[in-house]
Amino acid sequence: MDTFAFIIHPIDPKRDVSRKYPFLGKILSAGQIDFFSTFFPPVYISEIEGITSTSTGKQIKGWLIACPYTPKRMLELPEKIVYQKIIQTGRMAEKLGANILGLGAFTSVVGDAGITIANALDVPVTTGDSYTVSMAVEAVQKAAEIMDIELSSATAAVVGATGAIGKVSAELLAESVGELYLIGRRLDALEALRERLQPHARAEIHISNSLDVLRQAQLILTVTSAIHGIIDPENLQPGAVVCDVARPRDVSAMVAAARNDILVIDGGMVDVPGAVDFHFNFGFPTGKSYACMAETMALALEGRFEDYTLGKDLTRARVDEITSIAKKHGFRLSGFRSFEKAVTSEQIEKVRQAKRARLARRQS
Repeated sequence: MDTFAFIIHPIDPKRDVSRKYPFLGKILSAGQIDFFSTFFPPVYISEIEGITSTSTGKQIKGWLIACPYTPKRMLELPEKIVYQKIIQTGRMAEKLGANILGLGAFTSVVGDAGITIANALDVPVTTGDSYTVSMAVEAVQKAAEIMDIELSSATAAVVGATGAIGKVSAELLAESVGELYLIGRRLDALEALRERLQPHARAEIHISNSLDVLRQAQLILTVTSAIHGIIDPENLQPGAVVCDVARPRDVSAMVAAARNDILVIDGGMVDVPGAVDFHFNFGFPTGKSYACMAETMALALEGRFEDYTLGKDLTRARVDEITSIAKKHGFRLSGFRSFEKAVTSEQIEKVRQAKRARLARRQS
């Protein structure tokens, strides 16, 4: 049976450590977990069973393994030290017999986005970012439909547009919306991206290094590498859809609570084919995974045991290819999820009602 492994790590220190070690999660503070994560070895989490291709009937199994570092520690420690810990975790995947390894959350963006890690390991490596792009853009488009936003005339924005995921997400969105704002820190990099995309885009493309322009956008895809929320309530217009692909999140739960007239969705929740059992609660309902996990699984089902998505320059061709592979084997965008909970039709209707009420107050 072909196999895979996927690296996770604690993002919310107390919550995520509690899922594996309830006692430690209870008695240690977030700061203590950050500190002790420096000295903790890689952790075997669980075996994954039941993944079955809908087209070929092939089954695979895999393993969840954990790099102990939190995002805060990954940013604080020397890059070389962080690489060493992730590589050490990858060695565990090799010993388990994995045919391919996926890098989750911050392990996929540290340094050169997986290249150094792949070069140090014998097992092929992918960040899963190509399928993450595909599912995030599809989620934005489906959310627009549900919120009665006409895609062809909509104004969209990509926050973190010059990052690996942001660039290709912007390319895809530019083909379907009326206007597109590219937002990032460096205007020169944003201008270069605009010049590359505009000749082939349907949208009129603008650039900015200020989040204030988000007030113009009905559809927002945010994917930065910040460790704290960066989007504030006043940045958003009534009825806006925000697809938050970043982990840690770019949109805090407090922002969503303060603005009941916006729809915040997590980017990239995917239905996994077969009776999958992760034997571990990583915060998703039964049978669902992150898109980056799904890319690793889809490659294993396809027998593509090669370094796949690495580095900060994703290609449209690779995004299209993994989308086709995943669709073939039965992966698909799942229902919307927001802050660890499913988004119901009743919640969406409440957002619509709150949007109408806020607009009415503005006009009165």
